[in-house]
Amino acid sequence: MRVVICWIGASGYMTACYRKLAMMSGIELKIILAPSQGAAVAPFGKELTDGLPVVVLDQAMVNDAAGVARIVVDFKPDIVSIPGWSVAAFNQLPMLAELVNAKFVMAIDTPWKGTWRQKLAKYKFGKLFSRISRIMVPGERGFQLARCLGFHDSQIRRGVYGVDTDQFSLCLAERMSGPWPKRFLFTGRYTSVKGVDVLMSAYAKYRGMVNEPWDLVCSGKGEMGSLLAGQAGVEDRGFVQPVDQPKLWGQCGVFVLPSRYDPWPLVITEAASAGLPVICTEDCGSAVELIRPFYNGLTIPSDDIPALADAMCWMHEHESELPEMGKRSMEFAGAYSAQVWAIRWLEMFREMRK
Repeated sequence: MRVVICWIGASGYMTACYRKLAMMSGIELKIILAPSQGAAVAPFGKELTDGLPVVVLDQAMVNDAAGVARIVVDFKPDIVSIPGWSVAAFNQLPMLAELVNAKFVMAIDTPWKGTWRQKLAKYKFGKLFSRISRIMVPGERGFQLARCLGFHDSQIRRGVYGVDTDQFSLCLAERMSGPWPKRFLFTGRYTSVKGVDVLMSAYAKYRGMVNEPWDLVCSGKGEMGSLLAGQAGVEDRGFVQPVDQPKLWGQCGVFVLPSRYDPWPLVITEAASAGLPVICTEDCGSAVELIRPFYNGLTIPSDDIPALADAMCWMHEHESELPEMGKRSMEFAGAYSAQVWAIRWLEMFREMRK
């Protein structure tokens, strides 16, 4: 079975998934990566894709739809996966006469918001959607959008993402070997959409609400990086490559993500797989599947500085409960391991070929 996966950008979590899938018997894989708009603030190392059957496109190549088509057609795929409908060159693949016998998967992570744009999308992209056999979504919010787009329940599959749980599995044991680390952790782009300004204000408020406040460790890059400079208790580690993340995560005790909009942030899955309790906003789509309030974390409204400060205080005051909450997080994350991802996608491919 020959499979082409078209995707946008490289990341540690998805390359871990590709490696697991490439090791499965009965499949020959080709991966085509279009450039990501977030590459400037998430400069993953090129070694991420070493050893994988990857074609990395630059912007000029993405704009050459005929060239992208040749790469795919020459591989003679049985199945092609495309990432939503935002890359024109990928959108044209299902329409090619040379691929009339291939089956197509569409992978999306956009959540259902009930907007007119979403409601009208099934008409705007109806011809494209008619060629899609399966649509892969991350979770419940994506499932509802897929229904709105006109896909039948029999076509929709959950599990578009997976993470390298093997990489983070030792973090909890390291944390449990001594006193639970009294540090909050934020990992992500230093941007407004990630709520970095809210985080800095809430953290400053938290520090005034408790004795012996915990430090806040941040790793990332972006235009709001200046907000971190000189702030009491804040340590900016900059962008940390995936291979170095487990060491950092093992040194922290609670993960915080105050995003204003985040379709299905994989960083919550990684935090859970590292055995961390999580504070995040309701706008983080993966909270639906991974966070249960007061069981393995807390969810709060976005743009709510007092609520975030209170959540940080709650974690601070319930330090003794955090190890058990971390264990529960890890259990939730197991369903999103790279190995389970590969099994899930391979079974879908086999089903499509019947």
